[in-house]
Amino acid sequence: MSKIAYIRVSTLEQNTARQREAFKDLKIDKYFEEKVSGKNIKDRPELNKMMDYVREGDTVIVESISRFGRSLPDLIELMNKLDEKGVHFKSLKEGDIDTTTATGKLVFNIFASLAQFERETIKERQAEGIAIAKAEGRYKGRIKKPIDQNVFISLYNRWQDGEIQKKFICKKLNVSMATLDRRIAEYRKNSK
Repeated sequence: MSKIAYIRVSTLEQNTARQREAFKDLKIDKYFEEKVSGKNIKDRPELNKMMDYVREGDTVIVESISRFGRSLPDLIELMNKLDEKGVHFKSLKEGDIDTTTATGKLVFNIFASLAQFERETIKERQAEGIAIAKAEGRYKGRIKKPIDQNVFISLYNRWQDGEIQKKFICKKLNVSMATLDRRIAEYRKNSK
């Protein structure tokens, strides 16, 4: 009966320290930590490792439900898998949710729905703000992270030759995979 902590932030630039701090007094047996978008549960290697690792009687603890899953269908899928394995679930932000009871499952689903609603509301407000800024001529888009072009080209060529993987480039340039993919697409477009 282990306590398993799952920690997730959305980008490489974000820090997991705040979430780790929330777990400090809980005597966690094992941590699974990743810096990846929560959009698709299939693209979250540490989450998938954790789901394989947990056993009956274990408790998965997250800082908030939104760190575990970003959509109601994903959260329900994850909870069903935990339930099938006899694994308990606890979210620190939303309080003690005991998913082994009917009431606990109801409370979880309510909070999961609220988390999805909150995310969708934030996205709507962001889109509205961008539309207003564009209409007023103030929106310039996201500022590109500066990357040394010579270093990028060198690493890009090594990757093309099969010497290194994109993950290595991300680490060297301190960028996310999405940022690297955009830079590669731009470089290829401008190189033609």
